[in-house]
Amino acid sequence: MNTSVRIDRIELRIVPLSLRERFEISSGGRQERSIIVVTVHGEGETGWGECVAAEDPGYSYETTETAWHVLRDFLAPAVVGRELRHPSDVLGAMSWVRGHPMAKAGIEMATWELWSRLEERPLAETLGGSMRAVPVGVSVGLQKSDDALIDKVAGYIEAGYERIKMKIKPGRDVEMVASVRKQFPDAALMVDANSAYTLDDVDLLRGFDPLELMMVEQPLAHDDIRQHATLQKKLKTPICLDESIRQPADAMHALDAVACGIINVKPGRVGGFTNAIAIHDLCRSRNVPVWVGGMLESGIGRGHNVALATLPGFTLPGDISESRRYWEEDIVEPEWDLSERGHIRPVDAPGIGVRPMVDRIRTEAVRKEVVES
Repeated sequence: MNTSVRIDRIELRIVPLSLRERFEISSGGRQERSIIVVTVHGEGETGWGECVAAEDPGYSYETTETAWHVLRDFLAPAVVGRELRHPSDVLGAMSWVRGHPMAKAGIEMATWELWSRLEERPLAETLGGSMRAVPVGVSVGLQKSDDALIDKVAGYIEAGYERIKMKIKPGRDVEMVASVRKQFPDAALMVDANSAYTLDDVDLLRGFDPLELMMVEQPLAHDDIRQHATLQKKLKTPICLDESIRQPADAMHALDAVACGIINVKPGRVGGFTNAIAIHDLCRSRNVPVWVGGMLESGIGRGHNVALATLPGFTLPGDISESRRYWEEDIVEPEWDLSERGHIRPVDAPGIGVRPMVDRIRTEAVRKEVVES
């Protein structure tokens, strides 16, 4: 491989996908997704990426529309024509744009994928990971009843998932989870609040302690660290931070404040692989467990997550479920599937391993933009 790579062209496409079922969290739900697919071209090869921004600002201020604007008008023009000596160098080209980590991650992760294809080795190895099968969990949205939730959980346990995450919100929390724990006394369970509670709810949140959960994810405000530190002192159950960790500096502040015992690393949320690896390395040096979270990605983003999860510090099952968990038909082939009970294995081929369905992506895209030098 050359010592540097020139980025010749970046293509952006919005591809609509329908979820198999509506996915509900504390702030709302969705059944349709508009996936921004990013392709970075250089040295005769193509790298594939995906921007994980959602259609609404319920999880992040970034949305599909804002990410499209920032990618098309600012980030892609700043990258095209650049000579890169390492995939992480692309962040320098985009650093003048404040914030917008999901938009930046779309280009940054596609650049890493391009790099791994040029190296003719799997993305996992390019990132510094291995080809080991990674343990995976599944995220279960809010259901209409406890019985419906128990049926869902039973199916995923039967399928072999290593950990079950249940979405919660006020009125659908401790009693609901207790019914699941009673039914599955030995299952690895956790809950995700998506910032639905405040410190006034400390007594309610303590109700999770007897249920022996792996963690309570992001119970308080999306941009808070200090109050999570106060809450963690009052809970036996480890807090896992998600939305609060937007960059490596946030992770350092959270660990220094003992605001959590676990961190969920979503590469799309933190600006890409370079920052995700930095957070992984920091947590590993502090003996704090990390796991790879999911953002309803297509098989392209799922391939990125599988590769990241092969790094040694990712010891907890991630939200990296098989393609059919979400999509009637994914946009990669072969689709992601459990390679063995409770695990997904990276594909031993350059890049993410699986092949994006190029014709389908081009045909079904509802919007396209090309930025070239």
